[in-house]
Amino acid sequence: MNKNLPIDQFNAFIQYGQPYIAGVINKPLSNFSFGIKDIFDVAGFPTAFGSPDWLNTHPVATQTAPAVLDLVQQGATLVGKTHTDELTYSILGINAHYGTPTNPNYPNRIPGGSSSGSAVSVAGKLVDFAIGSDTGGSVRTPASFCGIYGMRPTHGRISLENARPLATSFDTLGWFARDPEILFKVGKSLLKEEFKPNTQAIEVVAPKQAWEIVPDGLRRLALKRVQEIFVRNNLVNKDLPSLNLKAWANIFSIIQANEIWQEHGAWASRHFENLGPGIKDRFLFASKIDPSIATQALDERIKIRNLLNSILDNKFLLIPTVADIAPLLNSTKNKLEDFRQKSFQLLCIAGLGGLPQISLPVVSSPEGALGISLVGPKDSDLELLSFAKALAI
Repeated sequence: MNKNLPIDQFNAFIQYGQPYIAGVINKPLSNFSFGIKDIFDVAGFPTAFGSPDWLNTHPVATQTAPAVLDLVQQGATLVGKTHTDELTYSILGINAHYGTPTNPNYPNRIPGGSSSGSAVSVAGKLVDFAIGSDTGGSVRTPASFCGIYGMRPTHGRISLENARPLATSFDTLGWFARDPEILFKVGKSLLKEEFKPNTQAIEVVAPKQAWEIVPDGLRRLALKRVQEIFVRNNLVNKDLPSLNLKAWANIFSIIQANEIWQEHGAWASRHFENLGPGIKDRFLFASKIDPSIATQALDERIKIRNLLNSILDNKFLLIPTVADIAPLLNSTKNKLEDFRQKSFQLLCIAGLGGLPQISLPVVSSPEGALGISLVGPKDSDLELLSFAKALAI
């Protein structure tokens, strides 16, 4: 066991082999500690992918993920691997095999997934930042639930080599921090890019269609905070009827499920009886996707991407990260599924567009937290991170 692992009262870290790699000294990320979601390989250690069956049917890693090595070279010290939802096929943070990490700020509510352990390790102050992955919302959702910052970059910008895939046309590496300055520094290291400030004023557009998904009381509270935070920015509330978010969520779900079945269907079929609740249901759904329906959905995605590119010309979208505060731990299956369906109307936007999105810890109440997100044009990652750093949250 890694003796440098923080005392983990939140079940954030895995229990079956913990790596430690000291960061290079006198670098931008020196003195920062981090954890990685247990989908990323570290040489000499197993990658369980949230599943005991996966752990038992795959060899110990022989190579370390390049993204992890990049962070170590930039000075950050890896202290351990964090829990993930089973095969990362969830945004809830509930793992039937390894337990549910405790949401440090709202222990009676779910932490969000699938990067549950990474978000919890940051929110619980066990590390300075953590690496996760985001396919359908797996960084943005737990960032919102746990009241921290979470970044999903432009699709394809950061290497996912030596990391387990879920749906490759949506998969991204993502990261969490409590501090926007650290979030920005990690972004510079991972994106390997110097920030060049935009000389034009950026318009921030709050689309009515997205905000209507949030319950009335929470929406009023969130928009009040938004007005306070964005008082110095060009904030526009706008009706964007072309954002047909219910239809978009369905398109996203079809493409994602089809890709997941192509990637993992054969393995999941052999281990189906051992899959946890919810995960089993999703694999059943994925197994029944008609290839012709998937092809139609891919055609629709092209139209959606073109539309988003036109809307986001020198603009950021301002949307709720998810549909509500985190559900309670004892929520019924139907309540959790209702939350998922509504939230995917928001989470699908960046996924379908391949766009960067940052979730900001804007709303904090005794009951729960709600992240507010900025979605930017393709490759505006550092601009988004810099913009967020300048906000008074």
